[in-house]
Amino acid sequence: MAVYTEIGDVELAAFVAQYDIGRVLSCKGIAEGVENSNYLLQTERGSFILTLYEKRVREADLPFFLSLMDHLAARRIPCPTPVHGRDGLALRRLASRPAAIVCFLNGVWIRRPRAEHCAQVGRALAEMHLAGADFAMFRANDLSLEGWDRLLQACLAEAGTVKPELGPDLAAELAALKQAWPRELPSGVIHADLFPDNVFFVGDKFSGLIDFYFACNDFFAYDVAVCLNAWCFESDGAFNVTKARALLQGYGKIRPLTDDEARHLPLLARGAALRFLLTRLYDWLNQVPGALVKPKDPLEYLRKLNFHRAATAPSAYGLD
Repeated sequence: MAVYTEIGDVELAAFVAQYDIGRVLSCKGIAEGVENSNYLLQTERGSFILTLYEKRVREADLPFFLSLMDHLAARRIPCPTPVHGRDGLALRRLASRPAAIVCFLNGVWIRRPRAEHCAQVGRALAEMHLAGADFAMFRANDLSLEGWDRLLQACLAEAGTVKPELGPDLAAELAALKQAWPRELPSGVIHADLFPDNVFFVGDKFSGLIDFYFACNDFFAYDVAVCLNAWCFESDGAFNVTKARALLQGYGKIRPLTDDEARHLPLLARGAALRFLLTRLYDWLNQVPGALVKPKDPLEYLRKLNFHRAATAPSAYGLD
């Protein structure tokens, strides 16, 4: 279960008393996510999510994430909204961790997404990109080329324990990406982590986006490439071009990709695959003692990376 920090009853009650949401009725750990400690908080006023931020999330970045959620919700993008305390603050500390409460968002994530789900995800992503156009704050993507380099250097010595020659393979891939990575594509605020467990549905209808704690400023098409990796591969590793086409068509109905974005899609998809391969590899090699979280298989993303390496044109993703 993704709970790294336990909370005492007395300190929880004192924390919640700073908000106008009534007394605590229950607080249960949520067995989802790997970055933070998340709790389903029930109070006299309803259901909320309490998050204690740890691991990769820097406290200095939290105002960006929380303000972005406020901004998107004000523009009718369905997402959790931070609860502000009586003093107006959304961010404070609990159990020596930065912490915040956000409103509960109805829905569940789809374990086996179909093409119609992918189409809705594409549309929602494009709407989010447009809604963030006038968001005043800026946060660089610290998990882009330089961040990948840092992760790779931290993993190189032991990468071969996961797969022989994995380290040299990834080093060569990163070098190729650095040389070919585009300099100018349409950009703005992106989600950067829109996996199925971060998209909620009620029945088969999209109901909202969650977990904005990797959001940053980067290429919009890179965000699309993250989704191609996250939504369009089957459990056996096969790429589902029907899902990819649906996702891209859903996105394009709201914000059509430029010719330059489409041309770079295979390269951006390689980069997105490498990003998640490296973070998974790092977690695999640096497991947190006592945390009840099973690290995810990094080699899943090596297989995805190999697919993108073989893609020679955007037609591989269903684009005409």
